[in-house]
Amino acid sequence: MRLKLFLSYLVIILVSVSLVAVIVRRGAVNEVRAFMFRGGMYGLSGLADNLEGYYQTNGSWNGVQSIFNSMHTGMQGMGGMMNQRLRLADASGTVILDTQNAGIGNKLSQSELNVAIPLTVNGETVGYLFTAGGVGFAGNEQAVLNRLNRGVLFAGLVAAALGLVLSIALAYTLLRPVHGLTFAARKLAEGDLTQRVEVQGNDELATLGRTFNQMADSLQQAEESRRAMTADIAHELRTPLAVQRANLEALQDGVYPLTVENLTPVIEQNYLLTHLVEDLQTLALADAGQIVLERVPTDLSSLAERVLDLFQPQATAHQVRLVFSPPSSTLPPLLLDPIRLEQMLTNLLSNALRYTPPDGHIEVAIAALSKIVRITVRDSGSGIPEDALPFIFDRFYRVDKSRSREQGGSGLGLAIARNLARAHGGDLTATNHASGGALFTLTLPI
Repeated sequence: MRLKLFLSYLVIILVSVSLVAVIVRRGAVNEVRAFMFRGGMYGLSGLADNLEGYYQTNGSWNGVQSIFNSMHTGMQGMGGMMNQRLRLADASGTVILDTQNAGIGNKLSQSELNVAIPLTVNGETVGYLFTAGGVGFAGNEQAVLNRLNRGVLFAGLVAAALGLVLSIALAYTLLRPVHGLTFAARKLAEGDLTQRVEVQGNDELATLGRTFNQMADSLQQAEESRRAMTADIAHELRTPLAVQRANLEALQDGVYPLTVENLTPVIEQNYLLTHLVEDLQTLALADAGQIVLERVPTDLSSLAERVLDLFQPQATAHQVRLVFSPPSSTLPPLLLDPIRLEQMLTNLLSNALRYTPPDGHIEVAIAALSKIVRITVRDSGSGIPEDALPFIFDRFYRVDKSRSREQGGSGLGLAIARNLARAHGGDLTATNHASGGALFTLTLPI
């Protein structure tokens, strides 16, 4: 990657410097040639401009001697020093003025016309200004151009060298976070889920670094949850298995006689194990999106009343009052899985009954909205601690850690209820009611 970036920068630098050098050289050469061709090398550019202005104003060269003499007098220092002889010729090349008063009326040769300064007015050549003596014109032009080329080449080499140094530094700066990210990703793949990258700025690399850290956080949390769930499953299975084994060994050793009463605890523990395995299977199917729902037209109010009737003896034993509020209007049969819906309500009522004190009450209400039906289950208990609300639907989570399995359940009921609700296209949420107690809201699509 570093080599690719370096080569890319190198190509960009070479192309850029080459283009700039060509453009600068071409422009400079044109300017130098124009300057020298107009007599700039000999201080004649101003004289040529004045002669063109004179002809444009007067329409001929008559009387040009005065402006020529004044212009030449102003530059005598340079002219004398360079031993210049100036001649002015008309458009045909015939000399009409000579600073040495010789050769007037003669015509300039073709070689002299080639190096003379053409005087143009409105795009038409009206005369020529020729200087003789002093430094040779072509030689000076070539010398200046050669020096200019050397200067451009030197500047291009310096710019290219500086560009290469900057490209190496830039490539190292850009790739440093990439190398850090690669190292962290390799460690993460090897199982070190604590790896994080340092993030600075708000550019694309910083966004990539933050995304990597979020992914690492999710993987670490998932791994911790998996380990915790494995430990919880082992713990949940260990107790009923230990009870079963103890009772069976007592029966085998003759400590307990083989009677129905002595087999009952074994059967009860077997039932608990079976129920736990079924719960785990339901959650596994939910995670895989493979829960099969047997949807049939269902009378939701009748089903809720039937579930409440099943809980009535248990509620009476705990001195808890069950209150049912049916919908204000008759609901049409809903296309639901009645067995799964009964399982959801059973889990919610079991949870509510577990945390409702004696002389308390549990309210179950059904309301039909525009596109959903809402079932609420509210108890009159102490409510859910604020720090427990984010985890209330986690598997094996118990708000009261001191409760035993018989008192607090396996911690899978609410997780199963939410997954079944979502399998129906709805959801299950939990909060605390403003008047006290926990409030669970089950929503199902109509």
